[in-house]
Amino acid sequence: MVGQLLLGLSILVGLHELGHLLTAKLFGMRVEKFSIGFPPKIAGFQWGDTEYSIGAIPLGGFVKISGMVDESMDTAQLASEPQPWEFRAKPAWQRLIVMLGGIIVNVITGIIIFVTLVYSNGETYFSRDQVIENGIVAYEYGEAIGLKTGDKVLDVNGQPYQSIGELSSGSALLSENGYYTVDRQGEKIKVEIPKGFINSFNSEEAFNKFIAVRFPFEVGAVDPGTGAEKMGIAAGDQIIAVNGSPISYFDEMQAALQQVKNQSVSLVRRRGAQVDTLSVPVSADARIGIAVKPLLEPVRREYGFMEAFSRGTSRAFGAVIVNAKALGKMFTGEVSTKNVSGPIGMAKIYGNQWDWVKFWSITGLISMILAFMNLLPIPALDGGHVVFLLYEMVSGRAPSDKFLEYAQKVGMVILLGLMVFAIGNDILKLIF
Repeated sequence: MVGQLLLGLSILVGLHELGHLLTAKLFGMRVEKFSIGFPPKIAGFQWGDTEYSIGAIPLGGFVKISGMVDESMDTAQLASEPQPWEFRAKPAWQRLIVMLGGIIVNVITGIIIFVTLVYSNGETYFSRDQVIENGIVAYEYGEAIGLKTGDKVLDVNGQPYQSIGELSSGSALLSENGYYTVDRQGEKIKVEIPKGFINSFNSEEAFNKFIAVRFPFEVGAVDPGTGAEKMGIAAGDQIIAVNGSPISYFDEMQAALQQVKNQSVSLVRRRGAQVDTLSVPVSADARIGIAVKPLLEPVRREYGFMEAFSRGTSRAFGAVIVNAKALGKMFTGEVSTKNVSGPIGMAKIYGNQWDWVKFWSITGLISMILAFMNLLPIPALDGGHVVFLLYEMVSGRAPSDKFLEYAQKVGMVILLGLMVFAIGNDILKLIF
């Protein structure tokens, strides 16, 4: 979990800072330091004018460009006349490109990751047609907004969807006056998405409390020594009735077993053309000792390169749009600031199991989010420098070095405050 986070961040931070370094060198600026991680330095080497190093604190990195007021707060060199190789001696448009260099690289990285994933793996999902054919299982959060098991979701916000995952996507949950249209036993019903409903989805486990597609099933395996085994239930059998009530879906059997814990249940079992009735004991946790095999296969779709490029790029920028909406709704109070996560929360997203597809999916998402966050107009972030440079280009006057120094200090205080807040959120989630 931590290892995946550190690897992902190291890749993204290294590429981000490389974007600054390459654009600075392109315009003849002297780059004094390039570091992945913050000091103290644990390893490094000198190549030309630049010292390349790895810092002991792996939650960021930096590039130190001569003649630039940055997070190092090294302003001594600014007292002398600008030298041709310094950041401050270059035209504003060149400095602007340098400050956007890291953001641009993060965007390109995110797009490449998503396009590659879509092209190499395609997409696997339960489709709208499967949802309409079988209906949904509504869990705790789904029931809370008025969805019911058996509902067939026709659209979200009046628009058709491709996969069931889109029903709990950020774009759906953050939409204004959002709603689902469902077919409930032949009647069309509008189920509204409450404002702030997205706050319920503050962990990966929370998504499992919303909805899932219903699926028919058969017995996949039988636990040794259980009542199911003793009654002769075997893999491939189908349970078609529980206590006299016909069932077609696994959730129906689960609901029926919940009513007869620590009792025996009457099951109608079908094996080929043979149908018989069995009495099977039910455990205290409503189990009879079988594993089920779903009889509903997800759709798998492959994409050619151009389709993958379009789909992957859309997914990459979709992540930015969703995060921009969420940030905006934090200021209105609709989205809780408790959803802000720090390094602990990010590590939990990666999970404990090493899965390269999941690793690159999350890393691509973080790359796009880093690009967006770095573009925010906060001094000490790239976006803060961009604002000052745009002011200079429009007005023809550059902010004073003293102003930039104070702005950098204010920005650092803001960023440290945000980091403390995010880590505090992570700790509170672990405790509660």
